[in-house]
Amino acid sequence: MLRNYYINRGFIVSRTAQRVYRLAAIASIAMFAMLFMLKMARRVPAGYFPIVKLILFAGVIGTALTMIAMEYFLFAFDKSSAFKKAFWFCVMAVIPLLGPAMYCFFVYSRSDVVDAPRAERANDASASAGP
Repeated sequence: MLRNYYINRGFIVSRTAQRVYRLAAIASIAMFAMLFMLKMARRVPAGYFPIVKLILFAGVIGTALTMIAMEYFLFAFDKSSAFKKAFWFCVMAVIPLLGPAMYCFFVYSRSDVVDAPRAERANDASASAGP
């Protein structure tokens, strides 16, 4: 099956991409925690508004980035069964703040597709070191 993807594979599985997606997932979880704390607080002092706005802005950007990247990875690169893919798609769709972050930490980070470039780099380094 011929697949035309508009996003380079390196943008999804490179070491830099892994760091960016993990950081974005952490920002998404931080936004969830901030929203939970704001809901529990009766009143937020005016001096905290710039900090709250910054955390919420970073959380929105992180959530959007994580959601797009993890859904792309789910449909294009994930080699799980159809049931697992359907489960994770539903989790990401129903819980948009936590679903993509959970997928990033539990599936994406442990995937063989993501580990393959690391293994190739290790093999290349050992081959080039020579005797």
